[in-house]
Amino acid sequence: MPEQSERSEQRPRSPLDLAEGDPFGPHNLPYGVFSTADEPARRRVGVRIGGHVLDAGAAAHALGSPYADLLAQPSLNPLMAAGRTAWRDVRRALTAWVTSPAHRAAVEPLLHPLDGPGAVTLHLPYEVADYVDFYASEHHASNVGRMFRPDGEPLTPNWKHLPIGYHGRSGTVVVTGTDVVRPSGQRKAPQDAAPVFGPSTKLDIEAEVGFVVGTPSELGRPVPLGGFRDHVFGLTLLNDWSARDVQAWEYVPLGPFLGKSFATSVAAWVTPLEALDAARVAPPARDFPLLPYLDDADEDEPGGFELHITVRINGEVVAEPPFSTMYWTAAQQLAHMTVNGASLRTGDLYGSGTVSGPEVHQRGSLLELTWNGRDALELTGGKRTFLEDGDEVTLTAWAPGPDGLRVGLGEVTGRIAPAV
Repeated sequence: MPEQSERSEQRPRSPLDLAEGDPFGPHNLPYGVFSTADEPARRRVGVRIGGHVLDAGAAAHALGSPYADLLAQPSLNPLMAAGRTAWRDVRRALTAWVTSPAHRAAVEPLLHPLDGPGAVTLHLPYEVADYVDFYASEHHASNVGRMFRPDGEPLTPNWKHLPIGYHGRSGTVVVTGTDVVRPSGQRKAPQDAAPVFGPSTKLDIEAEVGFVVGTPSELGRPVPLGGFRDHVFGLTLLNDWSARDVQAWEYVPLGPFLGKSFATSVAAWVTPLEALDAARVAPPARDFPLLPYLDDADEDEPGGFELHITVRINGEVVAEPPFSTMYWTAAQQLAHMTVNGASLRTGDLYGSGTVSGPEVHQRGSLLELTWNGRDALELTGGKRTFLEDGDEVTLTAWAPGPDGLRVGLGEVTGRIAPAV
């Protein structure tokens, strides 16, 4: 018996034996796309479990899953296009593969480390079709209104009647870890006689949550509030970088353009909606009656998500925005952007807009945290009003999960490179 006990102690610990409360346990299982050092050109669909990623296609093939071909792809788009029934069935299968002792012998060799020797490279996990960014935080919109319209109402008259948004540039959506080159453009301070051209001096972040569309819709047919789960595959962390000086000069009368389109960073993981059932919460109370297509008072489930975001600059926490305070929900945003008949495509990405709460430390942009440069942040590396070259910004987040567990949402990181 002692010999058997000694052999047991020497057996290496399985990557499937996670520490208690691991936010990337079987209750989570976010999707990504990875490659390995020995096959750098071969991209594969993976599912995160603890500190490893499971080769989902290889596991499906080894275990005889009918979804093997769907998972043996270089991006998530085929799985996302397969629809809600496939999403549910694949998730159930994956949960069984990583939890059942009967599958361990087949699954363990297909797990690859995220860090250390043999670590994988993570890629943008889906092909982005269209990109839309919203403006859904009342606290953020009110702060911006007070800054730039100090003698008027903080919110524009339409703000509480519809989710304001704009179409961005899908080709500049990049995965976490990609450097962000400081953009150049026209800018003009109020006291300047004429605009000048050069690198942005007010480079900023926007802490957001992105929603990734799976199932497309028909042109001319709006998606109702109740269609949210049928069309949205999952959510991801998003940082919509902003050149505030370029934006301020260009945005009247048509809105954001070059001040936003140079880069949008997203996390490498997409968390399926099913993993966030315990995080659903009611949105803030509405101040005005909503038109029927936006009225979610009688919907079957609450429209908000309780997500806790942390913003770090060079490793130091500067803000903790709460997503539960967002006035407009992701379902309302989806309904609004299709109500005119605009169609959805697999891979469409839409951002929530800057997430900000009522407290100073809950503001999701430097524009608000420093009040447009008036109040510098005190950091170990020196004061900051806006980002300097070499600064690294990291967003992380978690959500409440089942049985008191946390659901990790990964991270999105970007470092500022000098202007070209």
